[in-house]
Amino acid sequence: QVQLVESGGGLAQAGGSLRLSCAASGRTLSGYVVGWFRQAPGKEREFVAAVFWSGGNTRYADSVKGRFTISSDKAKNTVFLQMNNLKPEDTAIYYCALDYSPLGRTSITPSDYNNWGQGTQVTISS
Repeated sequence: QVQLVESGGGLAQAGGSLRLSCAASGRTLSGYVVGWFRQAPGKEREFVAAVFWSGGNTRYADSVKGRFTISSDKAKNTVFLQMNNLKPEDTAIYYCALDYSPLGRTSITPSDYNNWGQGTQVTISS
């Protein structure tokens, strides 16, 4: 069973940057898509970005394109989410999760993902 641990959240000002980490333990992520999602109070969980561990292809929500970058470090078994030009509407709990998808299909649907981490809070002040 893979365990995911998110870190790197915190408080930042609008226009600032944060880098989130999603560290995986328990097995290799070969064949998996690693997704980042976020959930703000009173809202549904929404897709942010995803990366295919084996192939490197990525996908982003329109709301973060050009500002967020997802990447992976195979040596560390970790996926990163670099968030730049942050906005108050980026405030949410950020989660990473896994979808076994050996063909590299990057789903935006939360129910396609399993093995969710505990989340990390991101708060952006205006």
